[in-house]
Amino acid sequence: MSLQDAPLAGVFPPGTEEGWRKIVDRALKGGSFDRLLSKTYDGVEISPLYQRATAPGPRALRAAAGRWSILARVDLSDIDAANASALGDLEGGADGLHIVFAGAQGAYGTGLCDDGEDALAHVFDKIRFDYGIPALVEFSPRAPKAVDTLLRLLDRAHIEPSITRLSFGLDPLGAKALHGFSPAPWGEESKSFAARVRSLAAAGYRFGTVAADARVIHAAGGTEAQELGFALAAALAYLRALEEGGLPLEEARALIAFRLAADADEFVTIAKFRALRRLFARVEEACGLAPAPIFVHAETAWRMMTRRDPWTNLLRATLASFGAAIGGADAVTVLPFTQALGAPDDFARRLARDTQLVLQDESHIDAVDDPASGSGGMEALTEALCERGWAEFQSLEAEGGLAAALDKGSFQGRVAETAGKRAQNVARSRDKITGCNAFPDIGEAPVAALAPFDASLAEALAPAGALRSPPLRPRRLAEPFEALRDRSDAALAEKGARPRIFLANLGAVAAFTARANFAKNFFEAGGIEAVFGEEGADVAAALRASGATLACICSSDAIYAEKAEQAARDLAAAGARVYLAGRPGELEAALRAAGVAEFIYAGGDMFDTLQRAFAEAG
Repeated sequence: MSLQDAPLAGVFPPGTEEGWRKIVDRALKGGSFDRLLSKTYDGVEISPLYQRATAPGPRALRAAAGRWSILARVDLSDIDAANASALGDLEGGADGLHIVFAGAQGAYGTGLCDDGEDALAHVFDKIRFDYGIPALVEFSPRAPKAVDTLLRLLDRAHIEPSITRLSFGLDPLGAKALHGFSPAPWGEESKSFAARVRSLAAAGYRFGTVAADARVIHAAGGTEAQELGFALAAALAYLRALEEGGLPLEEARALIAFRLAADADEFVTIAKFRALRRLFARVEEACGLAPAPIFVHAETAWRMMTRRDPWTNLLRATLASFGAAIGGADAVTVLPFTQALGAPDDFARRLARDTQLVLQDESHIDAVDDPASGSGGMEALTEALCERGWAEFQSLEAEGGLAAALDKGSFQGRVAETAGKRAQNVARSRDKITGCNAFPDIGEAPVAALAPFDASLAEALAPAGALRSPPLRPRRLAEPFEALRDRSDAALAEKGARPRIFLANLGAVAAFTARANFAKNFFEAGGIEAVFGEEGADVAAALRASGATLACICSSDAIYAEKAEQAARDLAAAGARVYLAGRPGELEAALRAAGVAEFIYAGGDMFDTLQRAFAEAG
């Protein structure tokens, strides 16, 4: 008898799936069990219960056992502020630096703008690269001199390259995917890329010289499988280029690091990072190499960040960094919670560090290597992502490799298709974003940033004669709703009041509260302030007193049958555009005839309704 088969405390019999299903069936009251199943955008089905894994897959182990490296972003365009923040982050508990130039994948409204020697010498003044701190540079076509400049700075400081952990992160295919251009066909560019990598390796820089960076797929709305397939295809393209450039495969493989996004779906994030290690091991075996641990860098996802109620980003970042750490990431960067607002201040940067420090020093989640190993649910999800990620990788290879697929635009088309589905689900609030399309705070206080968000820092100009391809543009999921909230703020500043909707609450408090709260959250997600009507009040008089031109009837189905038609007539006669909270059922024709223009309910097109409501509110 195993521990799991033993009665709890010698008294309670062990639970069984059959017994659990009986309890669930009673709770569902005749509803379908399928209501408890969910699917990822890759079509992976997630069940609420799994059997223990009888044959766990390979463990997902870090390249170096133990703690992951906590990285702080060096991304401020002001070089004085960049230096001060880097030193402050290291003193405050960060293990290393994540260096982001303008035009890089991670240039989310911020980025170093000068790759000259004087500027970078100032940015990295008093930074002790000879102490072996990890320093991961993001490749950017806007910083063509960055590598040479850093090499000169280290040489001037008489630092032996082999004792540094400076990663140059060369990633021309990632830049091509992001910006939609390359200076030359990959057949030519790969040769100069390989020569560059060889010279760096010969000089002693062997830590993450090349980066297979798939964050752009995630930021553009892609699936986990598309992100994994892209990372594998990029790594294989770089392996081929380096081997053709004269580097042995064993040596070339050791120069490649990976970078993925981690988001608030912690289970999928854990499985994705575990799957990456298994998938690249399969690539290594196909190349005749014995699998070796790879270096994986995680960054919390850009697409999940919000400008509205940015404090909720702290929750999402905690879930994301937890998932990346459990999934075996070697280094993690947490985006400061105000990143979508602009350049983060010291407070936001400290919270980004502390998110990870708490996970390490208080929760000790680094104490066990691959803690998800053997879990039935995690093993099933990991294997499912392996299967779909490998299929995506094979599709890219069948098109002639990643560079060829990007040139054709076929891969970008698949990502765009998924992004469209994702946007539709956000618009319908099926994919909920706290503070945006769920539980908005319409009266939130502004949060400070050092400098406003600068979208131009993410851009890069194509050189003359560059080869064009469709770009993958990073987008935050909250952007459409934020645009409505911006219009609401503008109306408040100009007129002294936001657009309003009067909630005509019928019956007793117990009857209308649920739908009134739903309607409040629904309309305030689009910047339309909800004004509650009092119990038993004359709805037409209360509407006029509220100053609103929109009204929403809220109550129970039973009271709708008795009172909704008359309330709709009174509100319409008073000049309001009338909504009703809930599905109308058999009452729809009568309610529409009485003056109800639209019905709001869970699963409806929330964003489209809000756009029309905003226009009607004036």
